[in-house]
Amino acid sequence: MGASKSGTGKTAAYVLPLLHKLQKIVKKDEKVVRALIIVPTIELADQVSRTIIGFSRYMDIRTAKVQGGSKKIDQIHKLKEGVDIVVATPGRLQEFIADKKINLEYVNTVILDEADTMLDLGFLAEIKSILKSCTKPKQMMCFSATISQNIKKLAKEFLRDPVIVEVSNRRDVVNFIKHRAYKVDKKRKAELAAKLVKDMGVGQVLIFVNKKETADKLFEYFKEQGIWTALIHGDIKRGGRAKALTLFKSGKSQVLIATDVAARGIDIPELPLVINYDLPEQTDDFTHRVGRTGRANHKGQVITLLTIHDYNHFSTIEKHLKLNVKREIMEGFEITDKQPRQARPRKKSLREKKGYIDYDKKRKFTYASQKKKKQESKKKKS
Repeated sequence: MGASKSGTGKTAAYVLPLLHKLQKIVKKDEKVVRALIIVPTIELADQVSRTIIGFSRYMDIRTAKVQGGSKKIDQIHKLKEGVDIVVATPGRLQEFIADKKINLEYVNTVILDEADTMLDLGFLAEIKSILKSCTKPKQMMCFSATISQNIKKLAKEFLRDPVIVEVSNRRDVVNFIKHRAYKVDKKRKAELAAKLVKDMGVGQVLIFVNKKETADKLFEYFKEQGIWTALIHGDIKRGGRAKALTLFKSGKSQVLIATDVAARGIDIPELPLVINYDLPEQTDDFTHRVGRTGRANHKGQVITLLTIHDYNHFSTIEKHLKLNVKREIMEGFEITDKQPRQARPRKKSLREKKGYIDYDKKRKFTYASQKKKKQESKKKKS
């Protein structure tokens, strides 16, 4: 099980050793699938395939994609020609196994990339079915930016005495990313997002939203503002998503609006800015969104828009990731929404500030003492 922050090179970390392993056993005239890489999204399948093809350019190793959104006949034809590595999304791969279009009996390496996302998307049954179709024994690896409880459960079921390699704790802050947060009225979020895009003059901006409906509305608003924008979400077909990504990468679209379906598969070199238009529900999703910028030691910036309903949740995310982001208010966007009541922080004594007293321990001790006194008092009365 391998975990490290987004943009640190996890794909290369498993592809290079895999190619080294395969070049010793592959046969030029007898091609069979020896390695299977399972990924959650079409975009990630494309990215991983490109990486493998690039690294194996001067090797006699063939790679094929098995994924939704593309013609089955083309994928079947490539498999018949013979391949060594298959990169697949769970749904299409399970279809091919059921229809006997792919033979996995020679597979000796299985890799689950972004395993936590696949489990979150509900692919557990498909993954179990696929793994049962592979030969035994085999080497199996799970990779992700985060190791969740779901992955640990999966590991218990399918891995034997797994080694966990965690390059850096997921709570560590990427030093190359600058965080900012703007408080804004809910009805003016789109207006503020457009102003930020125009005023900052950044060539590429990736904006994350939580819902497809929000993505569609924001896309239309940006078009009205004369901002060249592309759109990716689950209801857009494979061709449309690929086109949107191409336009964004080539610089023909300044903004790409995406739901979290795109967060795990987009790799844009030197992406300067990510905007959290909506705050994600999970800290792990925030980590993955942020990980689209500040990759490979390039500087990046993340701006999070906060309505009154986001304050407490954002504080929780900050606590998890050891962040301390100043809340700003853009001039001309003064808050009119009724502000929620927030607890005032307790003033610490000088002894507590200097570390002589642990406040949490002191509080627990005081509570325990009071509880003990109450119990003794009850005994005396009885």
